[in-house]
Amino acid sequence: MNQNIYIQNGVLAIFSKIKNKLRVLNSMRMYVLFISIFVGVVPLVFFTRAFLNTYEEKAIDNRIMELENQGKALSSLLLPTGYLTTGQIPEIDTEIARIADLYEGRILIVNNNLNIVKDTYSLEDGRYLVSKGVIQSFDGTNSRIRDRKNQSLRLTYPIMDESKEIKGVIVMNFSSKDIYEIRNTLEQRAVLFSMTLVILIVVFAIYISGKLTKPLTNVVNSINRFSEGYLEEGFSIKGYNEIEKISDSFNHMISKMNKLESSRQEFVSNVSHELKTPITSIKVLADSLLMQEDAPVELYREFLTDITEEIERENKIITDLLSLVKLDKKAGDMNIVSININELLEQILKRLSPIAKKRNIELIYESFRPVLAEVDEVKLSLAISNLIENAIKYNVDDGWVRVSLNADHKYFFVKVADSGIGIPEDAQDFIFERFYRVDKARSRESGGTGLGLAITKNVIQMHRGAIRVYSKEGEGTTFNVRIPLNYIS
Repeated sequence: MNQNIYIQNGVLAIFSKIKNKLRVLNSMRMYVLFISIFVGVVPLVFFTRAFLNTYEEKAIDNRIMELENQGKALSSLLLPTGYLTTGQIPEIDTEIARIADLYEGRILIVNNNLNIVKDTYSLEDGRYLVSKGVIQSFDGTNSRIRDRKNQSLRLTYPIMDESKEIKGVIVMNFSSKDIYEIRNTLEQRAVLFSMTLVILIVVFAIYISGKLTKPLTNVVNSINRFSEGYLEEGFSIKGYNEIEKISDSFNHMISKMNKLESSRQEFVSNVSHELKTPITSIKVLADSLLMQEDAPVELYREFLTDITEEIERENKIITDLLSLVKLDKKAGDMNIVSININELLEQILKRLSPIAKKRNIELIYESFRPVLAEVDEVKLSLAISNLIENAIKYNVDDGWVRVSLNADHKYFFVKVADSGIGIPEDAQDFIFERFYRVDKARSRESGGTGLGLAITKNVIQMHRGAIRVYSKEGEGTTFNVRIPLNYIS
């Protein structure tokens, strides 16, 4: 009887844990907000940085390529005219000045004697220029120096004749300030865009987190109501699909608990009545005998027989209750031995045959092969006896009960079929619950307590087996039992 209380307390404990988890989830809105910003903005920052760096590299490379092309064009003009010797050709001076003005820089023309023939700034004309870049150019290697700090480029380009002999070097110093100005403008726009995006993400994240956590808040509120004892209210939570599934699962659980609680209360009432009725009858019979001083022996015998029957009835109820307690799956002590299942069924049928003969019910036993299995003989005998005894009790006069045994390489199967009154379809899901009785009046008349099938299912589950029922009202019932041949500890 206490199991229902334990179940309810256990469910309440589970609900309490779920509620705490949901509260944690509900309090994670700022965390979700932070993650949303992190996921949305950080990639944008990296992408923007990568884009700006790529732009800078590409722009510098393009500028260097343009300058080298200009150097190549100048080189083709300088050699044929003898400019490296005289340095006084107005057309070439004009072209050199044009290129220098175009790129806002300075150009020096150095001959093979390292003498500066031309300086567009007119500061070094006639002097000598000895630098690492110039020396490398005379060795046939172009020099490229990029100064990020001063935003400038320094290039040397060799002047070669047709025989590939280097006759001089063009030294170019140009500003790259315009490239960095464009880059800074793009960076400012990117920052403005990022800030706008952050604001949009924050607003969107607040909206989404609120929308997502609202159903969770409703779940917490519903669980609070449930914990306060309002079991009949159930859950009615609308939201995304997963929350609705949680709501449906909770409602199903609450429905099962309410039915279980109703069965428990009904059992307490029935068992209290049934335990009290035999005692009342015994007291009435005993008082009747005490009131008659010279009662005949036959009357004493009749009353004592009735008293014995009432004691047996009381003992049956108490025995079933004790059996159910002992068969608790956690406390059950299994005594596993290898036995012949055929012989076990024959013994059970032999023991129950007198009950069947009273109503002229035929017991039929079918065995398809010898079966040896590792089971707890006492517990399994109790389980199968309950099935066969129920098949006899809830049968029609002159009916039949058929018990069959079969096996494969892994399981053995016991089928108990009868020609009885059957079980209503709406009751078949509850017949294995403790204290449940389909026909309460008939169960009481036959001495049933509503514990037999609960005991049977418990025993079968302890053997890692399964039981199924197939029934139709007025046409009989069939129970199928499947148990492993080898016990699984």
